Amino acid sequence: MVADNQTFYEIMRAQGTSRRSFLKFCSLTAAALGLEPIYAMKIAQAMETKPRIPVLWMHGLECTCCSESFIRSGHPLAKDVILKMISLDYDDTLMAAAGEQAESILDEIPKKYKGQYILAVEGNPPLNEDGMYCIVGGKPFVDKLKAVAADAKAVIAWGACASWGCVQAARPNPTKATPIDKVITDKPIIKVPGCPPIAEVMTGVISYMVTFDRLPDLDNRGRPLMFYGQRIHDKCYRRPHFDAGEFVESWDDEGARNGYCLYKMGCRGPTTYNACSTIRWNGGVSFPIQAGHGCIGCSEENFWDNGPFYQRLSYVGTALGVEATADALGGTAAAVVGAGVAAHAAASVIKVVRKRKADQQTVESREVDEGDEE
Repeated sequence: MVADNQTFYEIMRAQGTSRRSFLKFCSLTAAALGLEPIYAMKIAQAMETKPRIPVLWMHGLECTCCSESFIRSGHPLAKDVILKMISLDYDDTLMAAAGEQAESILDEIPKKYKGQYILAVEGNPPLNEDGMYCIVGGKPFVDKLKAVAADAKAVIAWGACASWGCVQAARPNPTKATPIDKVITDKPIIKVPGCPPIAEVMTGVISYMVTFDRLPDLDNRGRPLMFYGQRIHDKCYRRPHFDAGEFVESWDDEGARNGYCLYKMGCRGPTTYNACSTIRWNGGVSFPIQAGHGCIGCSEENFWDNGPFYQRLSYVGTALGVEATADALGGTAAAVVGAGVAAHAAASVIKVVRKRKADQQTVESREVDEGDEE
């Protein structure tokens, strides 16, 4: 558990970290958060003066894919976040303690650090049968969730399970699996959706919160704008093909081999807000669309019921800045270009006609003047 009044910097120095390495860590953290270099010194100052924040990481109905993603973060490394930036006092997947010793932490930390700890939740509580579909430590998860959240400073909802309900809440949802914001209604909740979220997005959110001691700016769905402010489609390297009306029509056709847009194959990139096309996965190596598979929209609500995944959206509307379906998009683009050419030609003709009329008027005026002189 976290030691009283122990700062980030003190922990790092105790582990043998040099001042140079510490400043380098702060610079990399600023870069990972998309901040300007000047913020590196602000991060350093915060880490030198603020104590580490206790974090309780609880698991409900889920598959642990969020934890699997988190531990693979490269910028910053998950070990640096866990061992230097926060005090991960409870995580039944990663912690060494077990049984009663582990469960007692969920009572001790809220009492000792009332209003000062962060609750991170992976998975969701089932409400049917009084929560009996998910029992942790001999108690319904929903009851433990409410008890631990009561004195938390803020709550992080990891992944689609905690944020939206995910596959557990898919129709007909027999367990009545429920997003945590429907259960915890009196605390600020930061949703970090995805199935799972990108590793660097997870560590980035924690880094921001513990460094600046505040929540990141959120969109109207409760997601951090720094990572969920744009659609995958906006920065997708296949976007020019979408705009040109060039689409993959069937798997392994010529369009697929040429890297055309996967929209017609069911890609949800145009309607999905996430950082996959910019941060990417596996240390920035790739993301599903780059690997040839369309986005399934796993960071959006009800994505599991919005299938089939390989059936394209029939109409994308004005949200994309276009006025036609994918079938008509190429023709529309051509028509727009044609209309532009026609308009330019028409304007040129008008200019020529006007010039001729002006010239004719000048000639006629001169002839009149010459006749008056005679």
